[in-house]
Amino acid sequence: MSHFLPETDAVLTAARGLALAHPGMIEVNDSPLYLRARDADPARTVALVSGGGSGHEPLHTGLLGRGGLDAVCPGEIFASPHNRQIYEASAAAAKSGGVLHIVKNYTGDVINFQIAAERLRHDGIPVATVLVDDDLATDSADSATGRRGTAATVVVEKLLGAAADRGATLEELADLGRRVVARSRSIAVAARAQTSPTTVNPAFELDEGTLDYGVGIHGERGIRTIARPATYDLVRRMTDDLLDALPDGPDDVLALVNGLGATTELELNAIAVLLNDELTARGLRPVLVVPGTFTAALDMAGFSLTLTRLEDGWAELWTTPTRTPLVLPRPIEGAVGGENPESPVRTPANTPAAAPRQTGDRALLDRYALTVTQVRDNLTKLDQLVGDGDFGDNLAGGVRRAVKLADETGMDGTAALADAFLNDVGGTSGPLFGLLFQHLAAASPADGGAPTAAALAEAAEAGHAAIHRVGGAVPGDCTLVDALAPAAESLAAARDADAPEAPLTEAAQAAIRGALATASLRPRRGRASYVGDHALGVPDPGALAVALLFMALADIHEPATAPRLPAPGHITVI
Repeated sequence: MSHFLPETDAVLTAARGLALAHPGMIEVNDSPLYLRARDADPARTVALVSGGGSGHEPLHTGLLGRGGLDAVCPGEIFASPHNRQIYEASAAAAKSGGVLHIVKNYTGDVINFQIAAERLRHDGIPVATVLVDDDLATDSADSATGRRGTAATVVVEKLLGAAADRGATLEELADLGRRVVARSRSIAVAARAQTSPTTVNPAFELDEGTLDYGVGIHGERGIRTIARPATYDLVRRMTDDLLDALPDGPDDVLALVNGLGATTELELNAIAVLLNDELTARGLRPVLVVPGTFTAALDMAGFSLTLTRLEDGWAELWTTPTRTPLVLPRPIEGAVGGENPESPVRTPANTPAAAPRQTGDRALLDRYALTVTQVRDNLTKLDQLVGDGDFGDNLAGGVRRAVKLADETGMDGTAALADAFLNDVGGTSGPLFGLLFQHLAAASPADGGAPTAAALAEAAEAGHAAIHRVGGAVPGDCTLVDALAPAAESLAAARDADAPEAPLTEAAQAAIRGALATASLRPRRGRASYVGDHALGVPDPGALAVALLFMALADIHEPATAPRLPAPGHITVI
C-alpha cells in the first residue's frame, strides 16, 4: 500500500527490489529507468517491450523474462514512462527482427511510445505497435481517445511472449496482438478507492453499500455509482455487459478475474466460479478461467473481468511455461474440445440430501434468525475491535444454513441450528454454539410442543458444561460463557425452587448482564486475548449472541415480560 512507499525514488527502489528477489533474471538500468530480461529464448528474433505507470504491479514487470517481455519501462505512479526510457530500453533489447511495443491506450503512454518508435525507426530498427484498448466502460462514440487499456494487456503480453519464443516475425506478432485485442473486453468495479500516495487517504469516497461501476486502473471513478448487489448478481451484470460488447466469434473463451490490489485470493477464486457458471449457462466454453491480481490500481478494493474469444492455438500459447517473476496460476479448466470434466465442486444439486427428521417448533429458529440478521453488522464491528472481524458473518451464515436445512428437511428448528453450526460453521465460536444448540434441541418435546423451563435449565447446564470441557473457558475469561453461565444458573435456580412467573425472562436478563459486563474484562481466552487492554470497553460478541438467544427464547415463551429485542429497522446490539 502507498502508506509505506519510500519518500524518494520509490519506483527505482521497487525495481531494484524485484531484481533482488529474482537473481539472474532481471537487470535494472537506473538512468533512464528500465528493466531488462537477462535470459531470452535464443529462438526469439523480435524483442517485446512494454511499460506504463507504476502501481499496477505485477503488470508488465511480472511478465519480464523468458516467455514474456524483453524490457519494461516503468513510469512514476499512474504516470506514463518518458520516451527516452522507452527508446533506450528498446534499443538495448532490440533483436534482429526488430522491436514490438505493447501499449495501453492512455494518451501519455501512446504519445511517448510513438515518439520512441520514431527515434528507433530513425536508427534503422524495425518497430511495430500493438495498442490495447479493452475497457468497455470508456467505449463511447463521443470520445476521440477510445477505450482505455486495462487487464487484457496481460493476455496480449502472455500470448505474444509465447509466440515470440517460437520465432514469430514482427509482422506476425503485431497481427496476433491486434487480433487478441480485438477479441478482448474488460469491465471493473470498486468498493473502495485506492490510497493516494500524497494524502494517504482514499482517493475518492464511496457511500456505504455502493460500488463504482466501470472504474479505471489509475483510480478513475466509474461511469456510474450503483447500490451494491449480491456478488452473483454483480458478476451476472458484468458478464452481460461484456458479452454485449464482445465481437462475435468462437464460443471458446479465456476469462481473467483480476484483483485491483486489495481484493483477496479467496474472493477472486469465488468470483471465478461464478463467472465460469455464467459463461457456461450462456452456451460459451470457458476453456481458461484464471483468477489472480495481475493489473492492480495500488490498493483499490475491486476487481475486473476480462473475456477473450480464443482462436485455434491461443489456449496453448497461454499455457506455455514462462520464466518470469509472475507465475501464472494453473487455469481453472472448463470445457476443452467439447469435453466437460466432472466438477470437483459438490453443489446442492449433487450433494445427498439430509435424511428427514422430526418436524417441530420453528419459532426459536425464525426469531433468532431475524435478530441475528439485524445485528450482524454490529457484531462484526465489535469483533473487528477485538478479533478478526468474522463473527457477525459466521453467526449469520450459520443461521441461514439452519433455516435452509429446516425448510428442506422439515427438521426441528433448534436441531437445524445444531446441525448447521456443528457441521458447517468454522472458526472457534461456530462449533461451540453448535454444542449449545445440540443440548437445547434435546429439550424440545418430540411432539413439537414448547420445552419446559426445567428441560431448558438442564439443557443450558449441559451446554455450559460441554463448552467448558472443550474450550476450558470460565466466567471472567471474556467469552460467550460469561453470558451462558449466568443464564444457566438462573434457570437452574428457578427449577430447584418455586419457579418464578417468568424463568426465561430472568435467564435472559442474567445473560444480558453477563454479556455487557464483558466490556470491563481483560480477555484471557480466544483471539481477543491477543489484543490485551485494547479489548477493554468492548463487550464480547459471542456473549452478546448468547444473550440474544435467551432473549429470543423469552420473547417466544414469555412475551409479556421478555427483554425487548431489536425491532426491524432499528439495529442495536442489545
